[in-house]
Amino acid sequence: MRSYELDALGHLNHAVYHQYAEVARVEGFAAAGCAWDGLIKAGTAPVLLQSTINFRRELRAGDAIDVDLVVKFGAGKTFSADSTITKLDGTVSAEITCVLGLMDLGARKLVADPQAVLAQHGLDVSVLD
Repeated sequence: MRSYELDALGHLNHAVYHQYAEVARVEGFAAAGCAWDGLIKAGTAPVLLQSTINFRRELRAGDAIDVDLVVKFGAGKTFSADSTITKLDGTVSAEITCVLGLMDLGARKLVADPQAVLAQHGLDVSVLD
């Protein structure tokens, strides 16, 4: 945690939790074989449609954390990418639930089967479980 990420009370600013989850999504997709810059070059891009956070315990300067990522697909144009921010002592600090879609950048519409398109670009979802 960086000092400029803290609020006046010395807590991690609420917006920074969302930034940490975004980093987990980008790095998680890359670790699972699908870099977002490759998707964009191919004319598609992940888009965030909804983000919800449940704050459980405060984070303060000096706290070391882990941010995980679990991606789940169902039928339809959207999928979930959820993260839990956990202190290294096991204390859950926040749970972030996100709904994403994969946009066709030419048509400016969500693709019908994001899982199939992401798999074509190398995404191995089992890495993200």
